Amino acid sequence: MPAPPREPWWPKVRAAFVTPSHRVNWVAVRWLAIATLLVALIILVTLRLAGYHVLRNLSPQAYEREGHIQLALEDEKLVPPPPLPPSLFLSSERPSLATADRDWSKLDPRFTQTVLAVIARLETRGFPIVLIEGYRSPDRQDSLADGGVLVTKARGGQSKHQYGLAVDLAPLRDGRIVLSERDPWAWEAYQALGEEAEAAGLTWGGRWSFKDYGHVEMKGSVARLAAEQAGGGR
Repeated sequence: MPAPPREPWWPKVRAAFVTPSHRVNWVAVRWLAIATLLVALIILVTLRLAGYHVLRNLSPQAYEREGHIQLALEDEKLVPPPPLPPSLFLSSERPSLATADRDWSKLDPRFTQTVLAVIARLETRGFPIVLIEGYRSPDRQDSLADGGVLVTKARGGQSKHQYGLAVDLAPLRDGRIVLSERDPWAWEAYQALGEEAEAAGLTWGGRWSFKDYGHVEMKGSVARLAAEQAGGGR
């Protein structure tokens, strides 16, 4: 009779080394490895997202770009026009203009930039505008208030001219200053001045009961603005 077939030797060897308890351990190890990989993957994704949303914003390159933009904006300041000849301001209508101060450097820098922007806007609308008076001393303020020609009711210290926060402007046509709003073209220019000044956040004298169409000033009370200047808020 032929001998019965012999069983393969390797199942017995495997059974000798891998017991049921060992099989359970290998299953646990496998699941532990999977869990470890998942945790590592979550940590990696979290760090990548954090680097995108936070570290990217804090990078030196980003700050450098912002710094260049800020410097560019600060450098783009409007420059006041050159002074006009004094003879241009000799007027029988307002003789006091001959001695008026038209030095832009005596005005509040922030206010100056706003006024220059308004003047630039008016230029594009076909209305050249010039400064006829800026800073005004308290003594000159009192002199104008007491003068025969009514220019202002404010006394010294009561006007924003004393703080460099008010200017008087007028349209210029054919090389001559047109003060009177009775001139149709000048009336349009003063109305345009009011529109642009108010759009820029300034106060326009054309709204007052005592009309002063060429006057624009910083919005706010004299006391508050003076206190801000004294505190270094200019």
